[in-house]
Amino acid sequence: MKFKLPRHFFLVGLLLLGIGNAPAQTKAPEKVLRYAFEIAETGFDPVQITDAYSRIATENMFDALYSYDYLARPAKVKPNVAQGMPVISADFRTYTVKIQPGIYFADDPAFGGKKRELTAEDFAYSYKRIFDPKTKSQLYSDLEEEKLVGMEELRRDAEKPGASFNYEKQVEGIRALDRYTIQFKLQEPRPRFIYSLADSSIVGAVAREVVEKYGDKIMEHPVGTGPFKLDQWVRSSKMTFVRNPNFREVFWDAEPPADDARSQAIYQQLKGKRIPLVDRVEISIIEEIQPRWLSFLSNDHDFLMYLPNAFSYQAIPNNRVAPNLAKRGITMERVPAPDVTVTYFNMEDPVVGGNAPDKVALRRAIALGYNSEEEIRLPRRNQAIPAQGPMQPTTYGYDPKFKTEMSEFSRARAAALLDMYGYVDRDGDGWRDLPDGKPLLLQYSTTPTAADRELNQIWKKNMDAMGIRIEFKTGKWPEHLKAARAGKLMMWGLGFAASSPDGGGILSLAYGPGKGEGNLSRFENAEFDRLYQKQQLMADGPERLAIMQQLVKIMVAYMPYKFSTHRIRTDMIQPWLIGYRRHPTSRGFWRYVDIDTSKLPH
Repeated sequence: MKFKLPRHFFLVGLLLLGIGNAPAQTKAPEKVLRYAFEIAETGFDPVQITDAYSRIATENMFDALYSYDYLARPAKVKPNVAQGMPVISADFRTYTVKIQPGIYFADDPAFGGKKRELTAEDFAYSYKRIFDPKTKSQLYSDLEEEKLVGMEELRRDAEKPGASFNYEKQVEGIRALDRYTIQFKLQEPRPRFIYSLADSSIVGAVAREVVEKYGDKIMEHPVGTGPFKLDQWVRSSKMTFVRNPNFREVFWDAEPPADDARSQAIYQQLKGKRIPLVDRVEISIIEEIQPRWLSFLSNDHDFLMYLPNAFSYQAIPNNRVAPNLAKRGITMERVPAPDVTVTYFNMEDPVVGGNAPDKVALRRAIALGYNSEEEIRLPRRNQAIPAQGPMQPTTYGYDPKFKTEMSEFSRARAAALLDMYGYVDRDGDGWRDLPDGKPLLLQYSTTPTAADRELNQIWKKNMDAMGIRIEFKTGKWPEHLKAARAGKLMMWGLGFAASSPDGGGILSLAYGPGKGEGNLSRFENAEFDRLYQKQQLMADGPERLAIMQQLVKIMVAYMPYKFSTHRIRTDMIQPWLIGYRRHPTSRGFWRYVDIDTSKLPH
């Protein structure tokens, strides 16, 4: 029989050691936030990562100029390390930001034993790193769209044979005007540039000394000014973060909606407390759903991020916490996620790619023959809604009344398209072939998890019903991401979560210049690119919304992606975890939550 130490053992040990001695002040028990990721991290350099799980870690270690109010709904930008909101020119082309003095990086050998203050130059350097070809940042296409004056020229100079990126060269687009003032100048109006300044997953300030000291190992050595720093890391297994002793004096504050009782209660309980409230954060990587669920039930974890769909009927029958769990004080946070699940087609693949009529017909037939409602009902246990396109719930541009062919399921229409364009069974083996007589075989990349196996069954059932062979290539998620960026996967299913309140960001999935970066499908369409660039310059309003819908219709017509669902996310919360709320876009919640050690199980 295994003996398991209770989580409060550290405190008990101290009390026992104190017996027989003079009265001493008892040290407060360490507050530890414990939970699990379902997918492994890729690393901790903000400019090199794009996956949501690594971004959770970096958002809690690195600081952007701005952040989001923890409780305000809809999402509201607020100063983070900036002194107040930016000074914005009338034409939305110049943004000037003052940085608070007296903010320091976590200690690191790169600083030679000295305290290292955050300056405007650190932000200038951090933004420039995205443009440096040597970093191979997948965020480049996002920032390139902002058209920062002079930055493209700087990048082109660095791409010349034998050249390197000139970080010392002053450009108008990103300038440190003085020690604490940074200014951004854009070639064109960018009314929503503030969202780029509020996303630490795009630019969290790093120090040049750290990057130069660790070089190719920078993904393993995160050094930021945020509330936590990396303490231990076993790749793809476990990560431990501890308080950053140099973190500035910040006190818990928020603007909860007046009609949200739960947020109001959290605000009243935590307002005014110095953050972060917990001492450590321990994250395990548990890819399989059953051990992740059991770790929560056995009290090893303080909350379960993303209740596995397989346990929905057990944990939240009729979308209410099950009575046996409610008796334990377990609660839930259930919200429509600003995300979309997709299967992308590699537009350069010889089987499913290309814009020739027969290739477009094949992709549309596959999409029409796939039953998204069945996916929602079975593997997702009704914890999702059908997607009409890429636009994500709670983001600007999403219209719940907007309908397209994307959510339609019709095997009859799919079969008619396939027959019309010559995808028929030519050799009598029961499977459709390509128009040239070669076998038609779909290769779908997947991960070795129970959740993906359930989704794969839906794909196979639907493709088999149309006479289309499909096989599954199993691998780790980070490996698939690397292969996808290189254009080496035919099809892959994944999800995209919004990183800002604006829905325009998800449209970059089909933006030509982002091919191989945000645009994993490698789709190219001149009219799409023209309209995409046009709406980027426009203020929010009916005209921009109309163009955004046109862009969605182009994606539906050419079908570089099959958009399936928008997930409803449910997090399960133990009674001793205080203050947890899921934010629509921000991932930096560690600093806002507390552990009530008096309620920890014995």
